[in-house]
Amino acid sequence: MLTQELLHPAILRAIANCGHGDKILITDGNYPLDSDVNEATEKVYLALRPDLPTVTDVLKTLNSTINFEKAEVMTPGKGEQPEIYGEFKDILKMDDLSKLGRQEFYDACKKSTNLKLGINTGETRVFANILLTVGVR
Repeated sequence: MLTQELLHPAILRAIANCGHGDKILITDGNYPLDSDVNEATEKVYLALRPDLPTVTDVLKTLNSTINFEKAEVMTPGKGEQPEIYGEFKDILKMDDLSKLGRQEFYDACKKSTNLKLGINTGETRVFANILLTVGVR
């Protein structure tokens, strides 16, 4: 039996296939995972009901299993930043997140040949999508 937090077999398999610089996407429940990632991306649908699990639930678990060197978020444009960005920074212990516009974020996920894993959650907060770059130990 595994004795770590992450137990999902498909996610573990996808992470095991990641190397430095590969990417993992965690999305809110509104993200069109079927159409806005490349066809080679492993897709995992975790949403059971609204807010179960949340993006931050998944991020905490992944962050306990693998190191990330960069995080990119989808911005709503001008105005306030979503509160979840602060939670992302706290979980990842990062001072800054790279910000991409909505279409720029979708394009990055579609065109990135090294996007190995896309995880769709039940998150109901909008703009709660995060694109993570795998780091080294």
